[in-house]
Amino acid sequence: MRPLDRVGSLKLKLGLLVAASVGLASSLTVVGILVGVPPRFTIAASVVVALVVTQLLARGMTSPLLEMTAAARRMATGDYSRPVTATSRDEVGELGRAFNTMAAELAAVDQQRRDLVANVSHELRTPVSALRAVLENLVDGVADPDPATLRTALTQTERLGRLVTDLLDLSRVDAGITPLRRERVDLRPFLDAAVREAALAGHPVRYVVEVDPPGLALDADRSRLHQLVANLLDNAGRHSPPDGVVTLVAHRTDLGSVVVEVADQGPGIAVADRSAVFERFTTGSARDQDGGTGLGLAIARWVTQLHGGLIEVADPEPPGPGCRIRATLPERSPA
Repeated sequence: MRPLDRVGSLKLKLGLLVAASVGLASSLTVVGILVGVPPRFTIAASVVVALVVTQLLARGMTSPLLEMTAAARRMATGDYSRPVTATSRDEVGELGRAFNTMAAELAAVDQQRRDLVANVSHELRTPVSALRAVLENLVDGVADPDPATLRTALTQTERLGRLVTDLLDLSRVDAGITPLRRERVDLRPFLDAAVREAALAGHPVRYVVEVDPPGLALDADRSRLHQLVANLLDNAGRHSPPDGVVTLVAHRTDLGSVVVEVADQGPGIAVADRSAVFERFTTGSARDQDGGTGLGLAIARWVTQLHGGLIEVADPEPPGPGCRIRATLPERSPA
């Protein structure tokens, strides 16, 4: 029972508590005198009744604090499941609601930490196990150090390198200490260079670059923009079929933005998975056996948001198989 929950001020609650206790004690004393009860009994009864009333009225003021104390002890052991009852409108109620918000955020952070450890362990285990098997075969003489075997070892090493690079970028995301060094970037030579670099990965695809107008440029951090485009190209190259085409398009919108799109001819991303593929260690249901780390699109979203833009999965053109990732960036730096 919390009879003073509707009162919006802790000071007012204390005033009402004192007024109720004093008023009740005074009333009982006067009544006792009028009916001829000895003063010592009247005073004692008034004190007892005032204490009972004080306990009833003060319960709603102190119980949230007791709940927060107990919840803080549970949180120290990793239990975030029991929220604090915060029904009052005063400062203690506000504190209780803030405590519940903090507990929910800590629970989410703790779950993300657990998921990160589990996912990184899983991602590391596969290439490490494969690389170990190759090296054991070479040491035991089961396999010869021919180009095919060495290529297998190199592929797993490159996968480890991609994961480490992605994790370093992810640490910058969490730290929030990545400043943007904006400069005017001419997109045609920039995208051509990004495509030449992507071709070195050896994906059996053909890259096509389209920029409209040809002299299109935008204000951006060159290295971060390269991260965005490189991740999208690598993602498209890994998912495209042999002899497929990866299209990289950049054009200006009527709203003063620049759209950069990368389209492939792979299996595509289901509509239900489109909002989730930009989360860490998440891949589309049809795209989860490609050897990727599941961090590329998360980093692409981070870079886009750093520039004040938006990234999304768009419908392929023309309708059919394939995936099209669209990043919309402001053409000019904000004032």
